[in-house]
This record gives sequence, structure tokens and C-alpha cells, in this order.
Amino acid sequence: MKMTRGQLAYAIFNYVFLTLLGLFCLLPMLNIIALSLSSRNMVNAGAVTFWPKQFTLSSYGYMLQKSNLGPAAIVTLKRLLIGLVFNLGLTILVAYPLSKEKDTFRSRKYYVGFFLFSMIFNGGLIPTYLVISKLGMLDKVWALVLPNAVTMYYVLLMLNFFRGIPKGIEEAATVDGAGWFTILVRIYLPLSLPSLATITLFIIVGHWNEWFDGMIYNNHSEHYPLMTFLQYHVLNFKTSDLRPEQIAANPALADLEGRAIKSAGIVLCTLPIMCFYPFLQKFFVTGIVVGSVKG
Repeated sequence: MKMTRGQLAYAIFNYVFLTLLGLFCLLPMLNIIALSLSSRNMVNAGAVTFWPKQFTLSSYGYMLQKSNLGPAAIVTLKRLLIGLVFNLGLTILVAYPLSKEKDTFRSRKYYVGFFLFSMIFNGGLIPTYLVISKLGMLDKVWALVLPNAVTMYYVLLMLNFFRGIPKGIEEAATVDGAGWFTILVRIYLPLSLPSLATITLFIIVGHWNEWFDGMIYNNHSEHYPLMTFLQYHVLNFKTSDLRPEQIAANPALADLEGRAIKSAGIVLCTLPIMCFYPFLQKFFVTGIVVGSVKG
């Protein structure tokens, strides 16, 4: 179809605006990558913008030699696997009954009120820490998973998507003798793959980026997840902390600079999730839009 002048002007403005917005989001990341690959002199001189100056991998070498990096990565992987199972499973089990009407689930309003109350209010940091401590979960991966095992935002997304599924499908399955659990597993979940993929992405990114609870609930650094390791060890790095004997044993340390070390840590911790994101990106818009519109 031939576009009118107004439509053409809007399309041009839209493309230009979104291109500039994308560049504004991309340029800071390019600067971080350039800093991580530049020498100490260039970083201190402020000569690094979006391209490395005096290319070096010394910052990455220092990061990869950290003894706690491997255990931190293992803790994060455990947290992702266990957290994904708990978060996604409980989200489905909470959203499915709440998506039913009052005549089907008579106590629905009480459960809705309970979950909305927990969404708005919480017990606070100190009571939560005391509960985690009394349950013996300090320095364990369960302290990073169970306190936020049910997130109401994910429940609302899943609930809206379930409500968008035609009731006739469920009624036909009921007539054929299917129970509630069979209907959920055999009908609702296969039809909800876009929403499940979207929530899976949210859960993975949330667990990957979380650092505060790892610092609160772990008393020993070897139990830190990756982002807590980054926050504690890398962002507090200072070249003045390097001892002369360390530099003598490893001359490459003389080329280290605090901002380059921090940038290298950010790149290393961000790269895995950036590689994973494109596989679920195609479901992202579909899962959110369809769930919200049909709800």
C-alpha cells in the first residue's frame, strides 16, 4: 500500500528515534568493553572511548585467575537451576487456580487478597534474615532461592495468559474425563509456551543479576554467587592494594587499572546472559502482549 505523507513522516521519525535510542543503550556497553581491553596508561589518560587503545588482555587474565571465580560461577548455576524449577513451578501452580472464575474456585478472592498483600508488604530485611538463620539456610543456595520463590508479577502474567485460553477447550477436556492437573499439563502449558518462555527469561535474568541477598545470607566469600563476587572483589579493587612482590612475580599486574578491572568483570558476568537472551527474545513480545491483551 502507498503511504501518505503523514505515514511516511511518522515512519522516518520512528526509525530515526529508535536507532538513536538503540545507540544510546549500546554505546555505554561499547565503552566498558573498550576500557576492559585497554592499557593502564590509556585508561588513566581518559583516551578510551568506544575503541580499545593499546590492546591488552591483562584485566581478563587477572579476573580469570581469581580463585573464587569458579566457585562463584558454580553457586550461580545451582541458583539458576534450582530457582528456575521453584519459581516457574510455583508460578504455574498459583496462577492456574487463580485464573478460574468464582463459581469454579469459591475461595479465590481470599487467596487473591493474600497474595496481593504479600506483594505490597513484606516482613523487612531483619525478620527475613532471622527466619533464614533459624532455618539453617545461611551459606546455602536455598537462602538465595526460597525467600523469593513466588513473585506476584510473574503470577499475574501467567494468570492473564491462562485467562486468554478459550474456555471451550477446558470444557471439552472435562467432558472427556480429564482432571484439573491433566488439563493443566496437557492443554494449558503447551498453549502457554510464549508466556512460559518470557517468565523463564525474567527468572534467569533476575537470579543472575541479584547480588544483595548473596552478601546478606552468606558469611563466607566462597559461597558468594557471581554477582556478589563481582560486587565484593572486583568493584573494590585498587591498584594500590597490589604488593611489590605480587608485581615482581607477575609483571602483567603492573598494567592493571581499577576501571579496566571493573569493566572486565562486568563483561565476563554479562556475556553469558547476553548469549542466552537471543534464544528467548522471539517469545518476549508475544508472551507479554498476548497475555496482557487477552487478560
